[in-house]
Amino acid sequence: MNAALDQANGPMVALVGNPNCGKTALFNILTGSRQKVANYAGVTVERKEGPLTTPSGRRIRILDLPGAYSLDPMTPDESVTADVLLGRRDGEARPDFVVCVTDATNLRQNLRLVISVKRLGLPMVVALNMSDLARRKGMSIDAARLAQELGVPIVETVGVRPGGVKPLLEFLDRAGPAAAGPEPAAWRKQTPEEIARDQREVLRILAAAGVEDFAGPTFSDRIDAVVLHPLAGPAILAVVLFLVFQAVFAWAQLPMDLIKGGITTIGGWLATALPASLLKDLLINGVLAGVGSVLVFLPQILILFLFILVLEDAGYLPRAAFLLDRVMGSVGLSGRAFIPLLSSFACAIPGIMATRTIQSPRDRLATIMIAPLMTCSARLPVYALIIGAFIPHELVWGGLELQGLVLFALYVAGVAGAMSVAYVLNRRGRGSRFHALMLELPAYHWPNLRNLAIGLWQRLEIFLTRVGTIIVSLMVILWALSSVPLAPAGAAGPAIQYSIAGRIGAALAVVFAPIGFNWQIAVALVPGLAAREVAVGALGTVYALSATGKDVSGALAPLIARSWSLPTALSLLAWYVFAPQCLSTLATVKRETNSWRYPVIMAGYLFALAYAASFITYRIALAFQ
Repeated sequence: MNAALDQANGPMVALVGNPNCGKTALFNILTGSRQKVANYAGVTVERKEGPLTTPSGRRIRILDLPGAYSLDPMTPDESVTADVLLGRRDGEARPDFVVCVTDATNLRQNLRLVISVKRLGLPMVVALNMSDLARRKGMSIDAARLAQELGVPIVETVGVRPGGVKPLLEFLDRAGPAAAGPEPAAWRKQTPEEIARDQREVLRILAAAGVEDFAGPTFSDRIDAVVLHPLAGPAILAVVLFLVFQAVFAWAQLPMDLIKGGITTIGGWLATALPASLLKDLLINGVLAGVGSVLVFLPQILILFLFILVLEDAGYLPRAAFLLDRVMGSVGLSGRAFIPLLSSFACAIPGIMATRTIQSPRDRLATIMIAPLMTCSARLPVYALIIGAFIPHELVWGGLELQGLVLFALYVAGVAGAMSVAYVLNRRGRGSRFHALMLELPAYHWPNLRNLAIGLWQRLEIFLTRVGTIIVSLMVILWALSSVPLAPAGAAGPAIQYSIAGRIGAALAVVFAPIGFNWQIAVALVPGLAAREVAVGALGTVYALSATGKDVSGALAPLIARSWSLPTALSLLAWYVFAPQCLSTLATVKRETNSWRYPVIMAGYLFALAYAASFITYRIALAFQ
């Protein structure tokens, strides 16, 4: 990292804190949408940095360090946090100042990290976050006395409100970091006696500051009595997930129609404005047909992520982890596997990286191997396309959306497949002792609209970046392969059948014929290895060049409804439940395991599962057709 450039951008302020202390919410408010997200050099731990300009015009860089309970690391996340604070990461700037973010409702746990950071000798301030929740719980916190006992300044913050960071901003403006802080003190791993001493010191400080825990039931406790009930809890979770998938189809129809209309308008304008040429064919049948076929599913992806972000910000997702903990343990998975698997519903890559929190190597590997079976958002365009084409848009069972029911069933199939594979791995691998999930439950609160907006904007950026780079590039390549060589004189079939892509598809069709796939599907599966949603764009390009429709970009679903049989459609759905998600996932597995063995095994067993599931589905569907 260029030190001169770093100083020009201002001193570095690191946010440090326990998981679930509200640290990332503070980071989002301080930096807004101007965030750079990458990975730390040499590891897959996420690095978030963003700029902040204080009221007086000071420029500061804010670094959101991974959540940690201690500077004696137990996980890769904690290792990165400790190394950054100690200046031990090559190429990474050492923070000039530290903001220790604490959960005011759980100071007994949080102050241990504060004491450890203070021991480093770095300039610091303690942000007493969620102070409003502490007051509502009846806790009495004398911030001035607490600062006196700790020997460091304290500011009260409310990380879910923009105005709640004003005291922190004023402190950074008035007594904030210089461009070069002092060298941190040396650090060595604490002995059990020293850890016990720190715990006693925390209790002494809390007693001296008059901090009293409120022992009575809180609002969150009363809700948990229902949502964590052994019988009512799982039923509520099932209803919540079911309603999410219903909304994915019910709410997305209008914006999807608007996008289709816009793509159709653009296609008509290009057809009229451009003369017949290879460029016109590329833009209409290559780029627009491919990209338009994927872009139309953006509303459904954003709706799904909106619900995930709402449930996470409200504090419900950790409760879901506890509800499913026993189910995870029954198939030999660690209780900590739930969070990585839950992340895999968005994308398997961060889910696989999140397995770093699992201490047992065997449990971590088992979780990595089943993470791709969770239905990621990249599969949603494929599911939505096929469901929209073959499943009637109608209400059943007193008002339930049939298409949403089918989508829910596909997600359940992915989870059931993952649990089955985990059970087999556990049986074959001598098993592993089940470790119950230990996780702090944050208090319930209304989701913060700013955090939701930032989360959706980041997802939109990721999707549009993939559309504008990976998908466009692959569609251009596929168009070129589908256009050369030209069809011979007097050819009876569409020109694409005589092209390189057509010949590849014909060869692959022999392999996929037993599961009902035609040559167009076979061609689309190849670029779909780069990213799942690319398969939809590839189908749009292939059918556009097959001369089977004039406006494939806006009407791919009705086109395949006329071209495929229902058994073929169901077979393709079964294929995508189990098939490997993308090459990037396999590359991530290689990085996380430091071996090619496991990505090869993963690809092999997932392809085998996908083919077997498609074969069984296709044959059963043919029998009942």
